[in-house]
Amino acid sequence: MTFLRESFVIFRRQLRMNLRNPAWVLIGLMQPALYLFLFGPLLEPLARQIGYENSWTFFVPGMLVQLGLFGAFFAGFGLIAEWRDGVVEAERVTPASRTALLFGRLMRDLLQLFVQALVLIGLGYLMGMDASAGGAALGVLLTLLMGGACAAASNALALTTKSEDVMAPVINVVMMPVLLLSGILLPMTLGKAWLQTVSDFMPVRWIVDAVRSTFLGELGNDQVLFGTLWAVGLFVAAMWWGTATFRRENA
Repeated sequence: MTFLRESFVIFRRQLRMNLRNPAWVLIGLMQPALYLFLFGPLLEPLARQIGYENSWTFFVPGMLVQLGLFGAFFAGFGLIAEWRDGVVEAERVTPASRTALLFGRLMRDLLQLFVQALVLIGLGYLMGMDASAGGAALGVLLTLLMGGACAAASNALALTTKSEDVMAPVINVVMMPVLLLSGILLPMTLGKAWLQTVSDFMPVRWIVDAVRSTFLGELGNDQVLFGTLWAVGLFVAAMWWGTATFRRENA
């Protein structure tokens, strides 16, 4: 109970900061929404070619994963500002658990991602997406696990670099191949064999495939299994890295 109470205190403070400046939430939602309205209709012939009767059932899960990736990976920039203002140092001198310092921030990030995901899926249904409610719920859960992993890694990277000028290029170097090789926008089956082989070593590729399978209602196939294992594994590893960084950080 102490851990949950400490996490909630951090979460409440972070949420209040967001509510004072909700622009970042709206900005984070605008990009996938624009992709949905402007790029989605172009995929209808392609979706049918690869076996999807509905292009939105292919495109919305990809946008959901993209939302989790890009929104969560930029969470650490706020932590750098807090470190400069002495907030991290003030928190570390308290008896609060270092895991709670991280988890409270993740609760804020995951709540933001959850709200954005609901809006995105709602828009998808309005556009004509054909997905089972239970499958969509499981897809959101997988996205939250992956988003939590990205947010934890972003916070760990922020405390490691302590500089937006260093952190931004690192994120761009990581995100570009992830976006292109994970099949978020286009299926990797359209690429050459060597690209497909490279993408097989991309954990996000398995998560994307798993989320798409859940939206189709195919909950028991191998893609869902491997995607879930990758999502859980990445979340546990990122939480360990983030907690270790908070513990050894000499603010």
